Amino acid sequence: MAHDDHRSVPLAPDIASEDRPPRPGKHVPERKCILSAEHDEPARLIRLALGPDGHILPDLRAKAPGRGAWIGVDRAALETAIAKGKLKGALARAFKTGEIIIPADLPERIEAGLLRAALDRLGLEMRAGAVLTGSDKISEAARRGRLHLLLHAADASDDGNRKLDQSLRVGLDAEGSDRRGVVIPADRTILSMALGRDNVVHIGVTVPASAARVADALSRWCGFMGRSESASALRNSSAGSIGAQN
Repeated sequence: MAHDDHRSVPLAPDIASEDRPPRPGKHVPERKCILSAEHDEPARLIRLALGPDGHILPDLRAKAPGRGAWIGVDRAALETAIAKGKLKGALARAFKTGEIIIPADLPERIEAGLLRAALDRLGLEMRAGAVLTGSDKISEAARRGRLHLLLHAADASDDGNRKLDQSLRVGLDAEGSDRRGVVIPADRTILSMALGRDNVVHIGVTVPASAARVADALSRWCGFMGRSESASALRNSSAGSIGAQN
């Protein structure tokens, strides 16, 4: 098949793949990774666009006009595919066109773009009033059962994480379980800059749709970085449950 190979599959209710969760029972197109030949939802893949000059550029929002191809591998696998010429061969088969130019920093551009998208999403949801910072506020909301997503910075203390995780379990009436927040590979400096607040170590999201959007954006970034456990926990969160593993 040429480019943008797809088929339709049912998407589990309440998992957001775009800016809002799809309606229950809604079908979304599925794309094929040109490197692994596996199919998945567009929200879990990355579109590569072919520019008029033959350059390949990441199209993370899948909005660029013209032809595109999809990849669903992490950064390490992509770097290997570039080094061995597999990506160029796959793109040549997908586009059936002339010269294809793959920038040497393509993996870096993708990772930076995914991080920027995730941080932008956090900022948007905070401005909408759906994000809490500060351990005391988060703990209170968690104990009242108002948290739909709990995030811990990479450099958060184990003790701080444990206390908020316990508050979360109390609010979910899940004491004795392994329910806990998700540790993400971003430290407090990055999160503080994204939210325009000082010393952001923990983040709580109180609106279900906002939690789904944040979790989806972060899971794409974590997945590309090879942090599969964090990505899986975030996807589980966007499906309606707080992440149960880190």
